[in-house]
Amino acid sequence: MSVLCVVGNVVGVTQLHDVVYIVYIVCDEVSISRFNTTTYQRLTDIVVKGLECPTDIVACERTSQLYVADTLECIWRVSSDGEDIKRWLPKSPSDTFEPDKLSVTSTRLLVTILTRQLRQFDALGDELRRVQLPRYIDPMHAVESPTGTFIISRLNRPLRPKGQVCEINTVGEVLRLFSSSRLSPLITAPHVAVDSHGNILVLDTFGHRILLLDAHLTLRRVIVGEHQLDDKQPDKRPYRLCYMEQSGQLLVGLVGREVAVFDVLRR
Repeated sequence: MSVLCVVGNVVGVTQLHDVVYIVYIVCDEVSISRFNTTTYQRLTDIVVKGLECPTDIVACERTSQLYVADTLECIWRVSSDGEDIKRWLPKSPSDTFEPDKLSVTSTRLLVTILTRQLRQFDALGDELRRVQLPRYIDPMHAVESPTGTFIISRLNRPLRPKGQVCEINTVGEVLRLFSSSRLSPLITAPHVAVDSHGNILVLDTFGHRILLLDAHLTLRRVIVGEHQLDDKQPDKRPYRLCYMEQSGQLLVGLVGREVAVFDVLRR
């Protein structure tokens, strides 16, 4: 495991080509730090003026752009070198927008909305789909599966604050549900990732672990355990993740100022 450190509170991590990007907040100013993926040498930060309350960051290899959710009302698009920064979505001033978390495929950006909704956009920022979720699903993060369904980590409020993962179709119908066992409950799952085979990585913040589920939402194993995250220290809880399937690297944003880098290719 390697560790990348910044001077502020980490709220998102992603990778584009040979650079890791970490969005963080320090003294009410938002910056995006950059690290070389081979040497872990820190590069020049990107400062996004006007970005007030970031909650996530993703990168698209096809467009070579970063996308940052500002939970107050918009999504920013930032070029990989920071030379081009644009308040990108929504396009219309009349479009109310409360983006929370993001995920991206080669051609589409998926936005988790605080009002129990998913919105999907193409590379130009044109809306492709809007999915209204059932009332009992409070989404925390969503990704598109290889089959075109959506994998959602949710907060199960009607029972108690227990995180669960579900799969829904494009009209918001629940197809499958993963609920962890009583002996090993999944308390909070703020971030998920999916690979090209449909396997799902689930980040369990308070369990200090990352789970691996198969495409049917069946638990396969714990891929990163609490002993690898410093034995449940409050400032080492996993909070964000980014999985790079080609290299097998897993970037895990920890509560506080660090991002842990794991090699899970052969795990």
